Amino acid sequence: MTLRLNSYDEWSPLREVILGSATNYISHERELSWDLFFHDHITRFYYPRVSTPDSSTRSVEQAPIKQRYIEELVEDLDGMAKALESLGVAVHRPLELDTSTAEISTLAWSAAVVPPLNVRDNTLVLGDEIIETPPMIRSRYFETQFLTPIFADYFRRGARWTVMPRPLMTDASFDPSYANSSQGGPTEPVKYPTPSPYDVGFEMMIDGAQCLRLGEDLIVNVSTENHKLGCDWLENHLAGRFRIHRVHRLSDSHIDSMVLALRPGTLLVRSPAVADYLPEALRKWDLIVPPPPKSNNFPTYDTDDLVLTSPFIDLNVLSVSPDTVLVNDACPELMNCLERHGFTVVPVRHRHRRIFGGGFHCFTLDTVREGGPENYLS
Repeated sequence: MTLRLNSYDEWSPLREVILGSATNYISHERELSWDLFFHDHITRFYYPRVSTPDSSTRSVEQAPIKQRYIEELVEDLDGMAKALESLGVAVHRPLELDTSTAEISTLAWSAAVVPPLNVRDNTLVLGDEIIETPPMIRSRYFETQFLTPIFADYFRRGARWTVMPRPLMTDASFDPSYANSSQGGPTEPVKYPTPSPYDVGFEMMIDGAQCLRLGEDLIVNVSTENHKLGCDWLENHLAGRFRIHRVHRLSDSHIDSMVLALRPGTLLVRSPAVADYLPEALRKWDLIVPPPPKSNNFPTYDTDDLVLTSPFIDLNVLSVSPDTVLVNDACPELMNCLERHGFTVVPVRHRHRRIFGGGFHCFTLDTVREGGPENYLS
């Protein structure tokens, strides 16, 4: 039976979770919104870019994903579901993408559809409220609709259910300043958006995975004007219930492969330098900095395979309780490091995280944890 929605932090005992689906994942659609979102990674790990310096001629291309990778991801997700269930966690799965749903269209653009795999991204659960966040990738515009039956069930049980304003997402909606100023590989600046009759300037776009939940405090990564507008909305909407703390350009967008809270007083971070970006109260917490990942932790891919994440993706772990963590079984260095710090590690297979752009935290949306709106920063 589904419990009432209740999730305030990243570590309290987990009771219910939504786990994403990879069914009918076919390809990545390369266009402006996708290239901007994955800019830091595709400029370092993939060449060539498909776009040109004059974005009026910017093309849309499909980057096919090999069927073997998709089948193995589906297997790994099923294995993750079994691991969670063995720990007493109820696992909910979204609707699957039907093969007949090939494209979505709005006033301003059309895009292919991808399945609801990284369900953390487009939803923020804060206490008893579901907040659907405004997407940053066009192909994911309606992704939360795959979760509608689950959200409706929580709503019937008393949850609040809010949808943030949806962006028009013309080319002019995107702030390219981070992509244009960041260090990377072979890429071109994004300076000339294709005009549209629906241009309204920069719009709010922000993902739930840009937020670190700490009881009544929320750490939000802001790297673009789009993020700033989304954070402004969250501050207004949550006033009196949660405190917002902005960190600036900790990453391009998501922060859950940069920093995760494993329990009160303990952070898992990519490097000690992460602390410099955090609020002063968080700098007093213990930092676990695991050894750098080794190349043999990852599959070997062909030159035409599009790699979406850095090798640090496996820091994207999922806490089941303050002392139990799900970790990719391909990462013995990370597992040993966490065990030395007193955690029980549950190894789970996840092979193609760099192809699909997500780890265990990305693939899940925790809806019921035992914790409450505590103050962990005073």
